[in-house]
Amino acid sequence: MDNFLFSDENLNQEHQAQSNIDDCWDVLVVDDEEDIHQVTKLVLSGFEFEGKTLRFHHAYSAKEAIEVLNQEKNISVGLIDVVMESNHAGLDLIKHIRQDIGNHDIRLILRTGQPGEAPEEAVIRDYDINDYKNKTELTAVKLKTLLYSALRSHRDIQTIAKHKAGLERIIDASGSFLRCNSVREFASTILAHVSDVMGLSSSDIYCAAAVNNQGAQAEQFRLLATSGEGVEPTTEAIPANVKQLFMETHNNKHSLQTEFEYIGYFPSQSGGETMLYVSKDSALQQTDCQLLAFFANNIALAYDNIKLRETVKESQKELSYILGEAVEKRSKETGSHVKRVANYSQLLAKLYGLNDYQSEIIKLASPLHDIGKISIPDIILNKPGKLTPEEWEIMQTHAQVGYEILHNSSNEILKCGAIIAYHHHEKWDGRGYPQGLSGQDIDIVGRITALADVFDALGSDRCYKPAWPLEKVISLIQSEKGKHFDPKLVDLFINNLDEFIIIRDSYPD
Repeated sequence: MDNFLFSDENLNQEHQAQSNIDDCWDVLVVDDEEDIHQVTKLVLSGFEFEGKTLRFHHAYSAKEAIEVLNQEKNISVGLIDVVMESNHAGLDLIKHIRQDIGNHDIRLILRTGQPGEAPEEAVIRDYDINDYKNKTELTAVKLKTLLYSALRSHRDIQTIAKHKAGLERIIDASGSFLRCNSVREFASTILAHVSDVMGLSSSDIYCAAAVNNQGAQAEQFRLLATSGEGVEPTTEAIPANVKQLFMETHNNKHSLQTEFEYIGYFPSQSGGETMLYVSKDSALQQTDCQLLAFFANNIALAYDNIKLRETVKESQKELSYILGEAVEKRSKETGSHVKRVANYSQLLAKLYGLNDYQSEIIKLASPLHDIGKISIPDIILNKPGKLTPEEWEIMQTHAQVGYEILHNSSNEILKCGAIIAYHHHEKWDGRGYPQGLSGQDIDIVGRITALADVFDALGSDRCYKPAWPLEKVISLIQSEKGKHFDPKLVDLFINNLDEFIIIRDSYPD
């Protein structure tokens, strides 16, 4: 062993205590001299950085070092000798670590007792190392200084990597938020992603998200989601200390942080506020809180957007109902007709296999099925008796007129309404109007609304007839299977009749 490796310094003789892997910095010593390993451990025994001790891994050749690196993925610093099984074994190991393994996080420090074999300037220039030391100048103090510098560098790299991974997960979560169509779906997404953002199992953390108005009382917050309780639970579902922290956050109007808890506060321009509580058994790191702050801010922005979309959707639904009801009132029918047809159509769409979004669009658009009747004269529209052939011809124009009113709109609901208005009087066997379409050529939204409209019309009082009893309505629909109506829709309707009856009874005239 080189006699000048550690010159004139007092060495700490205490052995390093065995520590948990999470409380250690892993250091790899690669040298073919056993004395170097022992003295390195001796000098660095008792060394601590940011409350964590060192844990050593030993290799006596480049080959052994590669085996250690393949098994241990969390090594922070490598102290590597240049000359081992060959004069350039250490340099070849550096290349393998950086190029073959692709490990650019580990801090690599070359130590040599034969500087002539590897000139310092050439090595620093040509190899991706972090420092180069001659063993004769590496005193105990200098070795410790070297470790402090290397570990700070590795810590910062790990922090950046954690931020990068966390931000990638936040971006992924934000995309999921944008795909949510309701606050309930949004709340469920929060629970699904908050553990991912922190890189933990959902069982390792407790999460609660709440909203309130900035000017409201602190206790009036509403829970969006809570671990173990699902979405939109009551405030009694959370522990008393969490409830108290939500109220303190509301009153203070800023985020709070304790050793194990983070409570983010994010106000919106509309006067609302979103709060996110997260805790875990171990202490929260600064990077955890920073990532949670980014994530919670995205939650707040996404929540505002979803609420705005729900407001717009609600406005569109109300507008559809208002327009549909206006037409029904002209024909002296009740506004409940369009509500029943809307809900029948949504249920039929779901039973048919359309997704929730498509079914919702049909629900919002179907009240417009008779919008074209605004062009029909009252004397025809409200005639109590049978229409003459001429009057019937005029009445049939309402399908074309409804389509022309709506089809130029870029709004998805109105575009769907245009198709419904145009197709809901077509018949499966081609005997309908205005185009005489048949079978699958009739758009599914038209086929669905046709059955929903006839079921409700037959069972309701009209100016030209009294309401039919349910048995007679069902008999007529079954007899028109494959004639007026899509056979599959008729089967779905009959097999789920109880659900349609519930809708009918929920919206009486």
